[in-house]
Amino acid sequence: MAENGTLVTEFVLLGFQLSAELQTGLFFVFLLLYLITLGGNLGVMALIQSDPRFQTPMYFFLGHLSFLDICYSSVIVPQLLETLRTGKRTITFERCATQFFFFTVCASAECFLLAVMAYDRCVAVCNALLYASAMTPQTRLGLVAGAYGGAAVNSVVRTGCAFSLSFCKSNHVDFFFCDLPPLLKLACSETRPRERVIYLLAFLVIATSVSVILISYLFIIRAILKIRSAGGKAKTFSTCASHITAVALFFGTLIFIYLKGNMGKSLGEDKIVSVFYTVVIPMLNPLIYSLRNKEVKEALKRALSRMKVSQAE
Repeated sequence: MAENGTLVTEFVLLGFQLSAELQTGLFFVFLLLYLITLGGNLGVMALIQSDPRFQTPMYFFLGHLSFLDICYSSVIVPQLLETLRTGKRTITFERCATQFFFFTVCASAECFLLAVMAYDRCVAVCNALLYASAMTPQTRLGLVAGAYGGAAVNSVVRTGCAFSLSFCKSNHVDFFFCDLPPLLKLACSETRPRERVIYLLAFLVIATSVSVILISYLFIIRAILKIRSAGGKAKTFSTCASHITAVALFFGTLIFIYLKGNMGKSLGEDKIVSVFYTVVIPMLNPLIYSLRNKEVKEALKRALSRMKVSQAE
């Protein structure tokens, strides 16, 4: 329900309330970042599929991470670009719920997938001789299916809880997409029971993923400490460096947004942090895995060399 007592059929995304010139500038900035995100992640996926050297569990999971980053960004950025370009801020109730659902699926699946990747690195470092037999194609598919399945269940419950509320205070969402904290501020029905369920699920997803990551890296650190040569230690740790960076960036911002609740932080501050993890991080992940991975850099060089040869012919 809206302020006049009518049923809410659409929301108004207030987004970034700036001058027309600044909004035009932001449009081109976000468009550039989105194109880099699509190009970088599609490039990683194409490289993994085209190079036989990358038919390993680690790169199988990395391919799915790139896929999720594309989906994650595509759920949010096109709507944001449309708002900045046309000034059209309305979004239907159904489209808002759909955006929230897929955003939650992508965010949850990325949490689980980063945990799966940590477990993969743990098996590779701690049980190198058994790695191939432990990470069979069936095991990889099962782990990825579990990540997507858990994310879907979490998203169904969270979306159901959020959008079964009555909205009567206003239909103006002080955000640039349909996210949970600004939506809860518009509810006129009692939100606490549903809010507890929503935040409990967020806590369980993050806590489970972080626990798997921390335990995996405790075993990895113990295995690294047993290596006698400094060079061997550095080489082994380098295989985990990209993943650690991606985990720190993603979970750091996610924890800030979803586990702080309503503890006096402004929505303006939330908008800045949300831009970082919905727009910037999906763009950074392929760069992190490319620049810090010798195999990926060498594969890129080979691909560029083949392109130059084909163009010369």
